[in-house]
Amino acid sequence: MEQRRRDSPRAPGCLLGYVVALLLWSTAWAQIRYSISEEVKEGTVVGNLAKDLGLDKNTLKERKYRIVSSNADPLFHVNQNDGVLYVSKKIDREEVCAQSSTCLITLKTVLENPLEVHNAFVEVLDVNDNSPSFQEKGKTLEISESVVPGARFQLKAARDPDSGHFSVQQYKLSQNDHFRLEVKDKEDEGKIPILVVQKSLDRETRERHSLVLTALDGGKPPKSGGMTILVNVLDINDNAPVFTKDVYSVMLDENVPVGTTVTQVNATDLDEGPNGEVVYSFSSSINQKILNLFDINQSTGEIIVKGLINYEEKEKYEIEIEASDKGLAPLTTEKSVIIKIVDVNDNTPEIEVTSFSSSIPEDSRPGTTVALISVNDMDSSLNGKVICAINDNNPFTLSPSFEENMYSLVTKSPLDREKQSKYDVTIVAKDAGKPPLSSEKTISVVISDVNDNSPVFSLSPYTFYVTEANEPGTSVFSVKALDDDDNDNALITYHILRSEDTVSSFLNMNSETGDILALKSFDFETLKKFQFQVVATDSGTPSLSNNVTVNVFILDQNDNAPVILYPLSSNGSAEGVEEIPRNVNAGHLVTKVRAYDADIGYNGWLLFSLQEVTDHSLFGLDRYTGQIRTLRSFTETDEAEHKLVILVKDNGNVSLSATATVVVKVVEPKEAFAASDVKSPAKDDDSNVTFYLMITLGSVSALFIISIIVLIAMQCSKTPDYTSKYLEDKNYDGTLCHSIQYRSGDKRYMLVGPRMSIGSTIVPGSHANTLVLPDRRRRSEETLYVPKNHKCSCSETLYRMVSLSCKKKKKKQWFCRHRVVSPPL
Repeated sequence: MEQRRRDSPRAPGCLLGYVVALLLWSTAWAQIRYSISEEVKEGTVVGNLAKDLGLDKNTLKERKYRIVSSNADPLFHVNQNDGVLYVSKKIDREEVCAQSSTCLITLKTVLENPLEVHNAFVEVLDVNDNSPSFQEKGKTLEISESVVPGARFQLKAARDPDSGHFSVQQYKLSQNDHFRLEVKDKEDEGKIPILVVQKSLDRETRERHSLVLTALDGGKPPKSGGMTILVNVLDINDNAPVFTKDVYSVMLDENVPVGTTVTQVNATDLDEGPNGEVVYSFSSSINQKILNLFDINQSTGEIIVKGLINYEEKEKYEIEIEASDKGLAPLTTEKSVIIKIVDVNDNTPEIEVTSFSSSIPEDSRPGTTVALISVNDMDSSLNGKVICAINDNNPFTLSPSFEENMYSLVTKSPLDREKQSKYDVTIVAKDAGKPPLSSEKTISVVISDVNDNSPVFSLSPYTFYVTEANEPGTSVFSVKALDDDDNDNALITYHILRSEDTVSSFLNMNSETGDILALKSFDFETLKKFQFQVVATDSGTPSLSNNVTVNVFILDQNDNAPVILYPLSSNGSAEGVEEIPRNVNAGHLVTKVRAYDADIGYNGWLLFSLQEVTDHSLFGLDRYTGQIRTLRSFTETDEAEHKLVILVKDNGNVSLSATATVVVKVVEPKEAFAASDVKSPAKDDDSNVTFYLMITLGSVSALFIISIIVLIAMQCSKTPDYTSKYLEDKNYDGTLCHSIQYRSGDKRYMLVGPRMSIGSTIVPGSHANTLVLPDRRRRSEETLYVPKNHKCSCSETLYRMVSLSCKKKKKKQWFCRHRVVSPPL
């Protein structure tokens, strides 16, 4: 133990004040204790808390070391820079602790992050700064001359606000022959002076005695206060009242109503007349607090409750009752009545949150302290025994402390702000009285966010369909990601993950909104699909990210006009001349207009029509195949030259077209043969060359016939594993479904449209986009190949397809049997 003293400037030549710092470390409680005298100046150093707690200066600032006090005007304060405890204002011990034997002030000090509480105790030592004083400056006693030596008269005690050794320690009576002084030491009342008759009184000799009673405290030098006692000697009344009981003791419940009778005392006097009539009163030395609580009936001796009785203020009262007769020199007898107060459960528990963290991070481990809670009940015994609990629907629990009625609110399970960001914790304190009383207090705990969630895209993967010929620089599609975190942890930025693929180089992305812009127009004929990845990153520390694959399919637009392949003249124009003999029959094939369209689907399906013709009755055009045939035989009156203008139009929403011009010359059969001879580069005199040409022509013809036979044999022997197979039907008339196959990336697609004849072919150079078909309208069946992972389906546009059956063959490929019905044109 270390003590510090200093001279006080209160009075010259004497030690008026001192400062004592007492530091105690207890293995049971781990508490700090200091001592300091009252009346020291403001700013006096009490002790160094940081040094005694082993804390450095940086820790004091970073963890916000402070004193937690509910008092608006605290007595002490601590310097956060060095941890020194100072006196905030002048301390009056008598004001702070009244007359308590020990004046101990508890200071709660707090360190934050993590939460840590230390209790420091400051004992305020008394200074002899008050003198004893009597309630009355003078006291008059009337004593009969008949009193025998030894008669006792209790006087009111002197009061000294100081405590302990500096309170009233002794009394002195002025020098006289008839009286002496005795002192009775009471626990609650202190030292009580009693005037004792030492020598018989004689009124005829001396009828009045004047005495001075002096009270002294234990200071050095002692302080004193005096009272004058005037004793009047009365004539004889030789019998004093006598109480019927030796001891009066009673039990009284607290909070009993005003007017309740506590007990009744009784005394008798053997004298007659006024000298035998007894009246009751409280002793003149009784405390004023007792007079405020109790009253006595002077005639009956009943003690009645006058004020509110509170067990928590005082557990026992000892009241001095005087019984006096009505003689000229009344005789008085005193008796003590002991009233024991019985505790009633009339105080609800009080809950105090001494330290509280309103926000904790969601990654706090189980066992993290959130708040310190103290519970107090002013009742005693079982009425003051408190049990504390909290509601169950939260991840917190109460952990008892080593101090009674102290608890820590700690986490019991992991926290997740995304599931619940705030908890209202209700603390219920209940005592063990009958009936029990309880109180509750609700505190709100906010869960602060930690970056523990990565951004999540609304779709994965994304698939977008973009029409070709889009406007460069405009947004074509956007992606969106969400983050369950809060504030910056949920602030998402986007960027495209660049790769060696040049496709992503002509894309730009808005990092805030996720909008993706195309820096150039897409061309379906050049690029049909592409793929890239987008990364979403939050703004947390450290940041979390997620990526998603974006598949983009380019949709075809009707942006390509049909191109004429035949007829094509030498100068590049779509114009040709055809010569036919005049003797041809109806249905003769004059020529075939061939065309293709770079678009696909309906945008690439071509229809042929006669835009201009010299004689509508002579020539006919197949709208699907582009074949020009004679409708009748030629007559002598028919012109020798005919001009046909053919319009080739696709099936786009906004159709594009091209025209071809065919000039048909009608010649006589001999002229046609002669013309063929003229056109031949052979010479009549070169018979060898002609011979070899005939051999070559015959070989080619034979080879062609063999190829046709082999092709027909292969067609008949095809298995269902081929891409398509035509099935016979009872109504089959030699027509088949018109289908188009094309590839997009690694997938193969088949489009089905109006039917075509068996002899119809795909025009060379058309990229499988243009099919030439006759105008037939009958039903047929066919087996169509459906790409892998696709189900059988039907659609209805220019045709109607009804699924009949589906079969699963090897390699997980589906072969579906359909009936195709063409609509009327």
